[in-house]
Order: sequence, then structure tokens, then C-alpha cells
Amino acid sequence: MMTVMSAQPVTVRRTFPKDAPSSSLESDLARVRRLASWLDTRWSIAGVRFGFDSIIGLIPGVGDTAMTLVGLYPLAVARKHKLGAWVQARMGLNLLGDWLVGLVPLVGDLFDVGFKAHARNARILEDAVRKARS
Repeated sequence: MMTVMSAQPVTVRRTFPKDAPSSSLESDLARVRRLASWLDTRWSIAGVRFGFDSIIGLIPGVGDTAMTLVGLYPLAVARKHKLGAWVQARMGLNLLGDWLVGLVPLVGDLFDVGFKAHARNARILEDAVRKARS
């Protein structure tokens, strides 16, 4: 004999830590900060901070292009939260400059370590949010 089971709705509740960001903008900013840290300032050797952007950028052409694509996330956050065309243009120019110089072997890799486009874009985004709130 065959039994037919009826589907019952299941309620799933997510719990977040007390210090979790409450708004979408705050959580997006936290993600941008973490991304910038991993890409530009995660490690230090002899006082020189670097991240995955400097390491992956060593792969000619592909590395810098991949890091630029990852670096578009903060730009998407600025667009999502309507933080202005000027903010987005500055962030885009940082990425474009980082990508173009990064295409030059060795010089581009040294430039990546010093310029830190992702950390700059995180600061630009934070400043824009601060100004928008005031």
C-alpha cells in the first residue's frame, strides 16, 4: 500500500550575532573592508603590506584582470546605494589605473604593492557613506 505524504511548510529562522551589522549598507561596507584587506594589506614582510592582488598579479595579464574584476564589487556597492557618479568614477579610475600599470611586468607588480587600489576604493566608499549620512 502506498502512502501519500503532504508537504508541510518549514519555518527557518536565522540568528545573527548581536554585533552583526543591521542594515544592508553596513553589511556591504563590512564586506568591502574585508575584501580590501585580503586584496591589499593582509600580510606584511619587512614592514611592506601586501595581499592577494600583489600575489595573483604576478600572473601576467590574467592576474591583474582577475583582481580588477574582483575589485568591481565596491563599485557595485556604491552604485547599489546610489552614492553618486563622482564616487563611482573615482573608484573606477583607481581600478583602471591599477589594471593598466599592472599589465607591465615587474613594474606593475611593484605598483600594486604601493598603490593599493582596493584599500583606496574602500576609503572612498566609507567617506561617501559618511558624507551621505551627515
